[in-house]
Amino acid sequence: MIKQNAIIWPEKYTPGTTDNYCSNEVIVAGLTTEEVWNYLVNPFAWPTYYANSSDIEFLNPEDKELYDGVRFRFKTFGFPIEAQVTECVPPAVGEAARLAWHGWAEGNEETRLDVIHAWLIEDLSGGRVRILTQESQIGKPAQNLAKQKPNPMINGHQDWLEGLVEAAKNKI
Repeated sequence: MIKQNAIIWPEKYTPGTTDNYCSNEVIVAGLTTEEVWNYLVNPFAWPTYYANSSDIEFLNPEDKELYDGVRFRFKTFGFPIEAQVTECVPPAVGEAARLAWHGWAEGNEETRLDVIHAWLIEDLSGGRVRILTQESQIGKPAQNLAKQKPNPMINGHQDWLEGLVEAAKNKI
């Protein structure tokens, strides 16, 4: 029997209780959690493999990668996002690596968006790695995103996963 790890959700963002939720996952051979992690915790690398991210900056300009509690900004899906890392567990033998941030787009009742975006990366048997990313969203923009077909969050996050895998494989 194989047990898979899961994202740890703050109660307010429990999937199924928010305005929008998406989940994407890949399992690939020939990579390790460590190799993938290095591309994920460096948000300056994101635009090199994920076209839907831009304008990355840390509130503290001396910061260069994500760590627990760090604040940063970026643009994605047309939203300027302010974010703070809420979970950052680097790879360790026998344990899943975890990264999550609370992100928000300021605004009024019609335009404010709140999200938790979480990642789980774990080594599997046979030289495989599992990469899971999920996002739970609250706000009117989230309600609108949930109604769109094809789903822009599912498709966008799949592009992010595939780009992350290619970046790690090709060491770009």
